Amino acid sequence: MTSVTSPLEGRVIGLAAVPDPVFSGAMVGPGTAIDPVREPSAAVSPVDGVVVSLHPHAFVVVDAEGHGVLTHLGIDTVQLNGEGFELLVNKGDNVTRGQDIVRWDPAAVEAAGKSPVCPVVALEATADALSDLAEDSDVKVGDTLFSWK
Repeated sequence: MTSVTSPLEGRVIGLAAVPDPVFSGAMVGPGTAIDPVREPSAAVSPVDGVVVSLHPHAFVVVDAEGHGVLTHLGIDTVQLNGEGFELLVNKGDNVTRGQDIVRWDPAAVEAAGKSPVCPVVALEATADALSDLAEDSDVKVGDTLFSWK
């Protein structure tokens, strides 16, 4: 079982509350979402693993069991072309849970007219593969968001 922890501090709101139909409809996969605190911070790795996809607005870390976890920093933030995001690792790097991956400022994302809400998604998973799913609580970095059976 893989425990997926929060890459950010904020309020867990659940995928259904994400202002994007692809995420809210769990088309990317099941998981949850975080409305982050509005201060500059680093999004950290939610699992130990390898960075297999890395963009200013999103990253995927695959753990030793082959589970891929997507952290998407805000909604439609790809349209910001990396402005306000700083990559702190490289694609292919081995990372540990809690390691800084991308530095960003949720307040700046919001000021640019984008939602700072961050989906954290279990890729290629079914909803029944997850347990202990957090959907309505305050979280700190490293708090458990869900377990992957």
